Amino acid sequence: MGACSGPKQCERVHATLRRPSAAMGEYSRFIDWDKMDASIQDQDSKELTSTEFQELKQLARQGYWAKNHSLRAKVYHKLIGNIPCRTVTPDANVYRDIVVKIAGKRNISALPLPEFVDDSLVPTYCLNAEGVGAVRKIISCIASQFPDISFCPALPSVVALLLHYSRDEAECFEKACRLLACNDPSKHFVDQTFLAFESSCMTFGDLVNKYCQAAHKLMVAVSEDVLEVYSDWQRWLFGELPLTYIARVFDVFLVEGYKVLYRVALALLKFFHKGRVGQTMESQNVQQDIRAFVRDIAKSVSPEKLLEKAFAIRLFSRKEIHLLQMANEKALQQKGITVKQKSTSSPNRQNVHLAVHAENFKSEIVDVKKMRDIWSWIPERFALCQPLLVYTTLEHGCSLSRFYSHCEGHEPTLLLIKTTAQEVCGAFLSTDWNERKRGGGKLSFFGTGECFVFRLVPEVERYEWVIIKHPELAMTGPEQGAGTPQASEPLPSSSVPPDPSDRLSPFLSARHFNLPSKAASMFMAGDRECIIIGGGDGQALYFDADLNHGRTSHCNTFNNQPLCSETFQIAVLEVWGFIDTMSS
Repeated sequence: MGACSGPKQCERVHATLRRPSAAMGEYSRFIDWDKMDASIQDQDSKELTSTEFQELKQLARQGYWAKNHSLRAKVYHKLIGNIPCRTVTPDANVYRDIVVKIAGKRNISALPLPEFVDDSLVPTYCLNAEGVGAVRKIISCIASQFPDISFCPALPSVVALLLHYSRDEAECFEKACRLLACNDPSKHFVDQTFLAFESSCMTFGDLVNKYCQAAHKLMVAVSEDVLEVYSDWQRWLFGELPLTYIARVFDVFLVEGYKVLYRVALALLKFFHKGRVGQTMESQNVQQDIRAFVRDIAKSVSPEKLLEKAFAIRLFSRKEIHLLQMANEKALQQKGITVKQKSTSSPNRQNVHLAVHAENFKSEIVDVKKMRDIWSWIPERFALCQPLLVYTTLEHGCSLSRFYSHCEGHEPTLLLIKTTAQEVCGAFLSTDWNERKRGGGKLSFFGTGECFVFRLVPEVERYEWVIIKHPELAMTGPEQGAGTPQASEPLPSSSVPPDPSDRLSPFLSARHFNLPSKAASMFMAGDRECIIIGGGDGQALYFDADLNHGRTSHCNTFNNQPLCSETFQIAVLEVWGFIDTMSS
């Protein structure tokens, strides 16, 4: 197209380019097209006929409907319409019946939002004035139909997004209701209670600790409460991300489910860290810095690059993440943390600095700072606790029998060793030492993939289960990876409150994985003669029966380097348990 001959012609051409086509008109009522990405408007008509999951997954990731507004609207309608829901799920007709009664003729901007949105951002994205008002009406009507929702800060963003791809308010209401009313225990779209939300934040923190260790180290260094930073993860997606980005995320989310959200949030944190390496923070508040980065992400990262980074992360299986989330929920329930406290100081969780009190902590091996560093590595549900010294060779004597008698009944435990050469190393051990008795007196390995080994002196290094960084070691087929559940093994449902006496299938249990050999899962073992931590072509740590001499080498389970001198004499050995000091 040639250049405009004058200002008026340019205005006419611009207006023509921005005007939605007839096909898009039915989905354009609430949109300010001057704010929309121009490349989305004039595309050849496409149809989507596929119903096979793998093909839908591929098309969603490729952005098949991303540049065609009407096609995306139709795809959303189809995907959400196929979600299995409760028998009585409010539909468009319900909305038409109740909206006048609930919204009335009052000023829509003054319509109060329900408490469960927790003062969340109500993003306008590319909505026009009518659309902005419609979001508040729809949320108020949803609140009247879902009295069991107690905490749902993502809802304003979800409704605002869906409104861009809906013919009218009633259709948008029905779509949002179907996402909320999904009753398939293997699917989950939107957190609706504080317990579910808080456990998702803990789960995200655990995933950061596993998959974004450099970013996690930065967060621990620059934030007073790293858990508070991670509690923002849903806001990054449902609040700060521009429409073009969150819509691409939503494309895949509707096909693949909640795990996609974790992937994208991890990718955002990786990109944030990459841009901050060697730089000082722009403010004293890293939370604000991350929010600003996500808001302005278009300056540095395209939507496709964001998704590319997200899907390059080799995450645990959906089942394994669900088990982790359930374990976090159970820990919160046991501590009585099920509703949001009214205080603005977020007393629900203790940060790393509060968990290890300088005045109460005394170790002959590490100081408070080093213990806080170790505490930042442990799973979030145990970071709610404080360290309790349960065994030390200096006080309880040097023998395995005393070691076992003091350590049994504690799960998990943290083992610390100082050698006579002043080297310091240790291990986080997921399982009660009492489990060794299941071997019937024979030395046999137990524990889970949450175990890890580390050294602190002369330099800091942590070695986690080899499968975490190399999930391909557990693969048996092109679509089957680490943690792939058996087809007959159902997911536990988070809609049924777990009995506190029930023992969940452990997160990262070796039996959940298709491992090539037992050498990849030799976490911990002990008998009357020795203790071994990490096995397979060597041992990460080995101690004799007198807890006097030890050795360390590379092992397959943790793929570690020797943690100190390959043979060493123990100066001090300590075992720390985890004590809950929070009132329930």
